[in-house]
Amino acid sequence: MFAPTPRREVQDLRVSKIREVANAGMGRDDILAFWFGEGDQPTPEFIRRAASDALLSGRTYYTHNLGRPELRQSLSRYLSGLHGAPIAEDRIAVTSAGVSALMLAAQIVLSPGDRTVVAGPIWPNVVEIPKILSSVVEVVPVEAAQGRWRLDMDRLMAALTPDTRALVLNSPNNPTGWTLPAEDRGAILERCRRYGIWLICDDVYERLTFDRPSAPSFLPLVTGEDRVIGVNSFSKAWRMTGWRLGWMVVPPALMESLGVLVEYNTSCAPDFVQAGAKAAVDQGEPIVAELRAELAAARNQVVGTLRTLPGVEAPMPDGGLYAFFRVEGCTDSLALAKELITEAGLGLAPGAAFGPEGEGWLRWCFAARPEKNAAGLERLAGYLKNR
Repeated sequence: MFAPTPRREVQDLRVSKIREVANAGMGRDDILAFWFGEGDQPTPEFIRRAASDALLSGRTYYTHNLGRPELRQSLSRYLSGLHGAPIAEDRIAVTSAGVSALMLAAQIVLSPGDRTVVAGPIWPNVVEIPKILSSVVEVVPVEAAQGRWRLDMDRLMAALTPDTRALVLNSPNNPTGWTLPAEDRGAILERCRRYGIWLICDDVYERLTFDRPSAPSFLPLVTGEDRVIGVNSFSKAWRMTGWRLGWMVVPPALMESLGVLVEYNTSCAPDFVQAGAKAAVDQGEPIVAELRAELAAARNQVVGTLRTLPGVEAPMPDGGLYAFFRVEGCTDSLALAKELITEAGLGLAPGAAFGPEGEGWLRWCFAARPEKNAAGLERLAGYLKNR
C-alpha cells in the first residue's frame, strides 16, 4: 500500500510565512494589518462598472486562449506609448493573474534540472514556481547599502554562466523596493544574449515609482528574437488585486505554444473581467498617477518615521508598495511579527517569507490611508519603547 503523498518537489515548497502571520491575526478587529501587498481602497468605479455591464450583458462564455483581441490591442497601445517602442499585439497574451503568467513563463522555458537565477529577497512565488518544475534556483542578494537597496552587478554577472537557463528580475522589487538602474539593462541583456539565457521580467510594480512615470524596462531594448518574457498584472497599478488578471509580452515564436499552455492551465481569462481590464488600460492613467502620488507620500511618511525610531534601519525604496526594515537584534522575523500582533496589535510580514536573504527584516505595505499608517507607526514606536 503506497501512502497518498505529493511528489517531493511539492512537499518541499516553502509554506507562506505571510499567511502564517495573517492567520494569527485575522478575525481580530483590533489589528492594524499591513501584511498583504494591496491597498485599502477598492477598484475605481469606472472599472467595476465596465465589468458589471459586461457581466449583465451576458459575457460569460469562453474567450480566446490569449485574450480578447480588443484588450490585446489596448495593451499594445498602452505599452508602446509607455516605453516609447512598438510592442505589437502579436507579442501579448492575457492571463488569469500575474502569478499565472509567471507559471506559464516557467513552464514554457524550464525543464527539470535547469538552473534559474533570481535576485532576492523576493516574493516567494518567484522562487518556488521554478522549483515546482524541478529547476534549481540560485539567489543573488539585493542588499542595503548607504540607506538604499542595490544589486551587486559583479555578483549577478558571475552567476549568469553558460549553464544558466533563466534569470528572473522583479523591478521594482517586492519586498525591498529596489529598482534596476536604467544603465544596467544593457549589460544584463548582452550577457543573456551571449549565453542564450531566458530573461523573465516581473514588471508588476513598474508603474509604482516615485521619480518617473515607469521603472526602466527591458522591453524597449529587445527585438522579437530575444529570449525575453515580460510578466505583468492589473493588480497593483489599477487597484485590481482580487480580479486575478495579468498579461505577458513574449517573442512571437512562442505565441502558438503559449496558447496551448494556457489551454491546459486555465483555458482563458473570464470575458467580463477582461472588459474591466480594457477600461483600466484605456481610461486609467489619471488613476495610476493619483496612486503614484499617494504612494510617494506614504513612503515618505512611513520610511521617514521608521528612520527616527531607535534601533531601526529602513533603507529608502525606489518603487513599489513596501518599506522593508529591520529592528536591531532581530534574528527571527517570524517570531517578531507574531509578537507584534499579540503585543502591539500590528500586522507586518516577516522578512523570512522572502527567503533567507530577508531574515531579520519586516515588510510594511504602506499602500494605506495616512491615518492608518500613522496609527501603525505609533503602535510600533510604543512596542519598541517597552521592548
